[in-house]
Amino acid sequence: MQENWKNKFIVFFDGECGMCNFWVQWILGRDKRDLFIFASLQSDFGQQFLTERGLEAKVFDTMYLWKPDEYFLSKSQAVIKIASLISGVYKLLFIGKLFPTMIGDAIYNKVSENRKKLYSQKCFLPDQHQMKKFVEV
Repeated sequence: MQENWKNKFIVFFDGECGMCNFWVQWILGRDKRDLFIFASLQSDFGQQFLTERGLEAKVFDTMYLWKPDEYFLSKSQAVIKIASLISGVYKLLFIGKLFPTMIGDAIYNKVSENRKKLYSQKCFLPDQHQMKKFVEV
């Protein structure tokens, strides 16, 4: 792990999912404090992350948020934390912490089941600045 990642949050996502790519672009557009780095779950780095934590390495329906040397979150908890870190009006999603994780994850799972029906795969080409925010492309 690179030393300059200590103060970053790494978002692991399904690199072959149009909806996931949409949300990566959404985060990139709002990451004014340069907090996030991205890696697809299919990448070597993503596979290493999953394997080291005993997580399923062949199913890519979960988004993870990792703060190196501290914690990782998944599904609805990752979404809520990302929104709170982006701040502004999105911080209101933090109200989701009032609901049990089981309910938030059930909603997340339902969206995840239908994500490929909701969004077609689109090829996202990051610009030069955005490329620096990806572990592997």
